[in-house]
Amino acid sequence: MIENFWLNAAWSVLPTLLVFALFYVILRAIVRSDRNERRVYADIEAEERARRGLPPKPPAPSSN
Repeated sequence: MIENFWLNAAWSVLPTLLVFALFYVILRAIVRSDRNERRVYADIEAEERARRGLPPKPPAPSSN
């Protein structure tokens, strides 16, 4: 029994680590896509404001 202890421990922890890794990858992709989408939207908005002759939008205050 003791000879399989570490193997059993590894097989017990492996599913949890795989689920965590999958969750991390999915959440990271969501956050990155949201950040990229906001940046592209801000670029498009800046182009449209410039095309219409409006002043640039002031930067949003940071919440630090």
